[in-house]
Amino acid sequence: MSVVARFEIAMLRRLDEEGRPLGELPSFCADSEHLRALYRAMAFVRVFDQKAVALQRTGKLGTYASCLGHEAAHVAIGAAMKPEDCLAPMYREYGAQFWRGVKPREVLLYWGGDERGNDFSGPKHDFPWCVPIATQCLHAAGAALAFKLRGEPRVAVAVVGDGGTSKGDFYGAVNAAGAFRLPLVIVVVNNQWAISVPRRAQTGAETLAQKAIAGGIRGLQVDGNDVIAMREAMEEALERARAGEGASLIEAITYRLSDHTTADDARRYRSEEEVKAAWAREPIRRFRAFLEQRALWNETEEAAWLAECAKKVDEEIEAYLATRTQPVSAMFDHLYAELPEDLREQRREAMSWERR
Repeated sequence: MSVVARFEIAMLRRLDEEGRPLGELPSFCADSEHLRALYRAMAFVRVFDQKAVALQRTGKLGTYASCLGHEAAHVAIGAAMKPEDCLAPMYREYGAQFWRGVKPREVLLYWGGDERGNDFSGPKHDFPWCVPIATQCLHAAGAALAFKLRGEPRVAVAVVGDGGTSKGDFYGAVNAAGAFRLPLVIVVVNNQWAISVPRRAQTGAETLAQKAIAGGIRGLQVDGNDVIAMREAMEEALERARAGEGASLIEAITYRLSDHTTADDARRYRSEEEVKAAWAREPIRRFRAFLEQRALWNETEEAAWLAECAKKVDEEIEAYLATRTQPVSAMFDHLYAELPEDLREQRREAMSWERR
């Protein structure tokens, strides 16, 4: 019996857990202002996240999906993309979306139950938040196919969790990406938990990156807590796709430091020791250490920036809270050109309850 093919998955990491460089850094690291911008974006999204959770706990926001621990992966995605590229997120990629122009008040509006939040600022060709698991992968594949057919040098990016890679939608997108050689990048943010289901129970595959192999696309594993490695991997994958060299699947290894959403209690299914160990590897502390070692950040700047973040987020919260609530009838107004009779009856009943 002969071997007909061999495959391997590489792991990319540029900083150790103390922020020390591991060999030569990518060229964009020569731009000190860009590095500082990456850090500021990561710190901002963490402040936003903390305040959003507090809003939910005080009854001013619906169920909210925290992004705690994902800051490096998400910010790197947004920083590497071009405005004309297309982002198909799931529901916690705020770092990527803020970089692309989405306003925090719009995130709050959405989680506050107002769909107008999904008509967010930033590139209008970006997809809205996608709560159904992994369907956004197919949306991005479709956008990528359109870019290819039109001859446009644009790339579609989908973000999915480790649990989402068990869905047929994910596999369909990977297969289409390889079969049609699509300008597509799928980022699997492997935060180790699909709500209460651990990574080890999701699949027998040694890595999630290797799921690219069956589709005939490039697979790469990256330290998702290392913003430099993530930024480098994203930029390379985007440029490969833009040049007609096909799709990539990037598995970003990170950890969900929060509950899955504010409706979850992760203490029921994971140990304190595991979470404590994950905090030692978290992305913001690591990148701040790197910047401080290069005299690009200090305690004074940290305090000033966190104060500015708190001020900006509070302004966004006030804008959200001041947004006039839509009437109940609004949920029916954009479904059909002419409502069917059963929905007309539901509309009448809903309005009668609203008047009470």
